[in-house]
Amino acid sequence: MSDEKLLSADAYCAIDKEIAKYPEGRKSSAVMAALAIAQNEIGWVSESVVEDVAGYLDMRPIAVWEVATFYGMYNLEKPGRSKLAICTNLPCALQGANKTVDQLKLKLGIDFNETALDGSVTLKEAECMGACGDAPVVIINDREMRGKIGVSDIDALIEELKAR
Repeated sequence: MSDEKLLSADAYCAIDKEIAKYPEGRKSSAVMAALAIAQNEIGWVSESVVEDVAGYLDMRPIAVWEVATFYGMYNLEKPGRSKLAICTNLPCALQGANKTVDQLKLKLGIDFNETALDGSVTLKEAECMGACGDAPVVIINDREMRGKIGVSDIDALIEELKAR
């Protein structure tokens, strides 16, 4: 690993706290947390992030890349300013998620895993978020969950996301 750091000192401190949770010599066990910390700071998991995390955890970059590509929670392409993930599993689908998805795609002019031309919103399809009683459910920027999102809510939601 070069002496030039990709992440902030606070990010490396957070990674060190994750490393400390594992037995000595098991730094690689913190790879998922390290990727999440890096993504939280930079916004996505780029090749540079993979190389930096690999160097910091004394891992081969391919081993870090295998983790990053296996799990759907890592952004492997730079997302828009806002990332909107909508659950399409059965409980949400039964409550109208498919119509909501169609309206989102129409209004944004994009499909899943695409970003609006103005760079404002990236649309993602999500697995069950465990909030089936509030179906259909969306998560904004991996942090904010909203439920009972229907077709009538789409215009206001898109306007809000574009304003961020």
